[in-house]
Amino acid sequence: MDAGLAELACALLQDDPAEEASLTEAQRSQLHLVAGRYPDASRSIHALMGALVENGEAARAQRWVPYLLFAQAETGPFSDAGASYAAAFRAWFATLDDLAAVQTHYWFVADLPSANGRLRQAIVAHAGQAAIARADALELIRQAAFVKTYRMAERFSPALIREDEDRRFLIDDKAMIAADGGVFLSAHVARPRRTSRAALPAAMVFTIYADPVQNRNEAVQAAARGYAGVVVDARGKRLGNGPIVPYEHDGEDANAAIDWISRQPWNDGRVVMYGGSYSGFAAWAAASYRHPALKAIAPYVAAIPGLGLPMENNIFLTANYAWPFYVASNRLLDKEIYGQRERWNLLSDAWYESGRAFSEIDQVDGMPNPWLQRWLRHPDYDAYWQAMVPYGAQFAGITVPALSITGYYDDGQISALQYVKEHVRYLPAADHRLLIGPYDHFGAQAASKPMQLRGYTLDASAQFDTQALTFQWFDHVLAGAPLPALLSGRVNYQLMGTDQWWHADSLAEAGGDQVALHLSHDGEGGRYPLTRQAPRRAGYLRQTVDLSDRTAPVHSYYPWPIVQDDAPAESGLSFVSAQFEQATDIVGSFAGDLKIRINKRDVDLGISLYEVMLDGRRMQLSYYIGRASYAQDMTKRRLLTPGKWTRLSFDRTRMTGRRMAAGSRLLVVVDVLRGPGQQVNYGTGRDVSNESVADAGEPLRIDWHSDSVIRVPLRVAAGPSSASESSPR
Repeated sequence: MDAGLAELACALLQDDPAEEASLTEAQRSQLHLVAGRYPDASRSIHALMGALVENGEAARAQRWVPYLLFAQAETGPFSDAGASYAAAFRAWFATLDDLAAVQTHYWFVADLPSANGRLRQAIVAHAGQAAIARADALELIRQAAFVKTYRMAERFSPALIREDEDRRFLIDDKAMIAADGGVFLSAHVARPRRTSRAALPAAMVFTIYADPVQNRNEAVQAAARGYAGVVVDARGKRLGNGPIVPYEHDGEDANAAIDWISRQPWNDGRVVMYGGSYSGFAAWAAASYRHPALKAIAPYVAAIPGLGLPMENNIFLTANYAWPFYVASNRLLDKEIYGQRERWNLLSDAWYESGRAFSEIDQVDGMPNPWLQRWLRHPDYDAYWQAMVPYGAQFAGITVPALSITGYYDDGQISALQYVKEHVRYLPAADHRLLIGPYDHFGAQAASKPMQLRGYTLDASAQFDTQALTFQWFDHVLAGAPLPALLSGRVNYQLMGTDQWWHADSLAEAGGDQVALHLSHDGEGGRYPLTRQAPRRAGYLRQTVDLSDRTAPVHSYYPWPIVQDDAPAESGLSFVSAQFEQATDIVGSFAGDLKIRINKRDVDLGISLYEVMLDGRRMQLSYYIGRASYAQDMTKRRLLTPGKWTRLSFDRTRMTGRRMAAGSRLLVVVDVLRGPGQQVNYGTGRDVSNESVADAGEPLRIDWHSDSVIRVPLRVAAGPSSASESSPR
């Protein structure tokens, strides 16, 4: 295989001058590597990396270091490949500072078996062909260069990386922290050797995701930035003791970890916390204890148990069903069970089609899920959930600076935004900054954002490194370093469609006026006007839903894809605005005041907000799901009276930021929520988790009154002077 690919690479390098000149430096480097022309490969890779650095893309240049060292090892001074590789590795890393070295270490890890399998499949696909298209040949060479490079990296780099880390850092992977009740937590601690005698501020991550390699690297990353890096495992994880209990003890345990760190000789009495999702939740949970050593928190896509997951607005979701098996089955992570994606993907549909109660979904699966059953006993946002994070007036006591990072398409944004709103509500002077843009749950946490997100192409300015920005902000808070330009406002948002970041002092200022749009009943064919004026005469639209019917289409509120070429068949009612005469910005969260009447005692609602573009495509901007009986108070259920008009208000929706072109329209789809993605509320008034299709009874009739209003933050598009010229690139 290697000989045939080398022959192909040589042939491509001997193309006519016009085709050879069309090669990119990356392609030329890959061709030289596969052809075995290693001195030429070294020169090409050096040129490529230099151009990337000069263009401000140093992170992309780091990705080529494994290729460069492979080429240098093949022409090294030793007959033994390992010795030559080690010499090249040490010489290269001797020139790097700690941060650049650690960031480059990352690029030596790859899934080589998968890459090798894809290469073999590609070769088989082209076997027997008389000729191969030039583009296909170059793609084969790209894959072959990757496989050749990482064969050597896999053999020799792990020991060299550990050697380089030990030269730069003092690392303790077995630190133990005493918490209450005889519980001990394990932790990774990393400190820079160059400041080993100095007391440093500590940057702490608290996590239930006990991945020793990844978490060790996280601690080392913080050390490379001049902090004492500490990654603490939740109780019962890795080397710790006690039962594994998601959410319930993390605030007190993280507080114990802060206290332990503050008493270590290598800490200067200052601790900051950061991290995404569960770690973001843990940062807020710890903040509620108000330890004097905690000086700042930077939570990304932070979860609020009971509000955003495993239920959202009092509706339990199926998306989180398998998560307890992943984190609570053993001391590390149960990747084998959690990795059975087909099983989990099929389970939601199998449960929905069975018509069984949601509390029996684990019986459909065939494996008990005790954590799900524990959570189902708390359908209200009650004291069980409230005790896990700051609640209500407790936010007034959180005076440390906070930086929240989330995305318009983050599944957990409803939680991340709730922290921001509640903190500012109870402490108006809170030093709290929000950064938000077109990211999903993982992109918001990543060093590099995918530029394609579910069919939407990100603006170039949306690219930034989350961890780098976090530590720049920590340096500002703790050491008076300049505030990063990207965080110059209290609210910092990438306005989709403008390729710019915008900054405001508050969510209200960012969003402008809330425009009331009425759900008019004057229309036909399933589409009705969405008007700024109330209808001249009151009326209503009736929707009839057979909750026992598993064949009827359901409206998919989840934004996948974000941009749709064709509107799917809708089960709900669609309301469309007039065309915007000018470019119009929507920034913020939409809300609503609904007037409905049903023939049952409860109903779950889904409301989706879209931009419909001139070419007919539509882009999902936000959505809301919620249970009618909890609309007034998510801590206490209030059932509806059948046949009586009821007013429901909602505002826990997702923030968006989008410039809509002149000629675009807004589309609002309202529907009864049902389907495999969440519980089915059959409207009996009993605990929804225990209702089944046998409780469906007569079809649900829901009347949507024309007094219903959707409030959307709209403003005529401002000129460039209102936008920040700051760019993270």
